[in-house]
Amino acid sequence: MNTSILTNADLHCHSRVSDGTLTPEALATRAKTNGVQLWALTDHDEVGGQQRAIHAARALELPYLTGVEVSVSFAGRVVHIVGLGFDHHNTALVEGLRATRGGREQRAREMADGLAQVGIKGAYEGALKFVGNPELISRTHFARFLVEAGHCQDVPEVFRRFLTEGKPGYVEHKWARLSDALRWIHGAGGLAVIAHPARYGFNPTEEYALITEFMGHGGRGIEVVTGSHSDTEAAKYTETAIEFDLLASRGSDFHSPEESRTDLGRLADLSGRLQPIWMALEDRIIWPSCLH
Repeated sequence: MNTSILTNADLHCHSRVSDGTLTPEALATRAKTNGVQLWALTDHDEVGGQQRAIHAARALELPYLTGVEVSVSFAGRVVHIVGLGFDHHNTALVEGLRATRGGREQRAREMADGLAQVGIKGAYEGALKFVGNPELISRTHFARFLVEAGHCQDVPEVFRRFLTEGKPGYVEHKWARLSDALRWIHGAGGLAVIAHPARYGFNPTEEYALITEFMGHGGRGIEVVTGSHSDTEAAKYTETAIEFDLLASRGSDFHSPEESRTDLGRLADLSGRLQPIWMALEDRIIWPSCLH
């Protein structure tokens, strides 16, 4: 298959291995059913679901790119960098991600202590039910507990009342450095993408600093069309990609049928003025034998 004719690529989603609710196999089936032509599973700071995703995609004759979403501390905020098309067995990448995850358990216990101070008991154990592995516990798992326990109606309400800066349960965590994340991704043979740039709330100077430092470390791509971008934001980052000569990526950031605002494969197309990142990754796509 010629990658230049692909339009419905979904290169950003999450499974139960990190903070999604579906298995890698169920995500592969959902992607195929929804007409996705090229798929990547991008769990947070973890590549443990990659082999399952590869096997599921092959069984469904769905072209696949390995993926991960790395949490990075930049300018006092958490920025996410998506890696695509890498060797998921690469030792430096695997060990780097493990180190990044290492502080999650302690942070989670401190988050639970903060919630206990406002009368919400058992939050750590409740959140752990939704993930199983303390290394991967996140605010999303606490949010699901708070909804299940009746403290909030839904996940958006949780993040309005809890777990964000200045609210009960918020604990800052130091993630990877931008340079480290890009070094791991590039060292494993992949390409790096700034995920959902509109979400960070950077002013123009801060955003320019992020993009130029990212490019200075060899970063090549930016998500233009994604589940959390409005049409106006997608148009803005279309111009950003053109201005900085960045490759454009596209991904739903799908986590759950009940929680996500955009389903797998249900995104607007990239502008024809952009160079899709998957065209630079053609030799790293895991093609079904029928299409190779």
